[in-house]
Amino acid sequence: MQSRKDGRLPPCFRPLIGRELMSEHDSLEYLGIPSDCDPKIAAAVRYWLSIKPADGLPGRQHIDPTDIPNLLHGVWLVDVRRDPLSFVFRLVGTSVVDFFGKDPTGRNLHDVFENFEETIPYKDFCDIVETQCMRWRRGTPVLSHQSKFAGLERVYLPFARNGSDVDMIFCFSVFRTARGGVREN
Repeated sequence: MQSRKDGRLPPCFRPLIGRELMSEHDSLEYLGIPSDCDPKIAAAVRYWLSIKPADGLPGRQHIDPTDIPNLLHGVWLVDVRRDPLSFVFRLVGTSVVDFFGKDPTGRNLHDVFENFEETIPYKDFCDIVETQCMRWRRGTPVLSHQSKFAGLERVYLPFARNGSDVDMIFCFSVFRTARGGVREN
């Protein structure tokens, strides 16, 4: 397992030491993902675990879209830019476009969302870059979105081409309508 620049192992990696890849029925609670999470959230995390090298984080080069065809609609990839730190939509799945009401591919999140620096996603993205650890959340959407959506569940997973410096965040979201339905394309 690769360590951070300060030589310490990221705390979120400690539960992975000595663990074999889990079956689809094993709990993800040791990673902070609740047992009642949406099955597609669990599938996204298990995919990340399956492509994660033993010595660090997976990178974009490890993703094969043909491995996750049932998840692609809810995927959004965010590039991490540094000096200054910013986040840019690289790829946006159809459910995510429907949620936002537009296709933000190629745009900086600071330009798409007013006061982005004050949002939970911004704080989570910054924390992921610093700690190399995933983030999960379920609740009310905080970014600008179509009014037909009342809830979401999402996971943000760190990616690093070199195994340690987070340069992309693999986001997967499940969107719930006001009537409780799940939006899938």
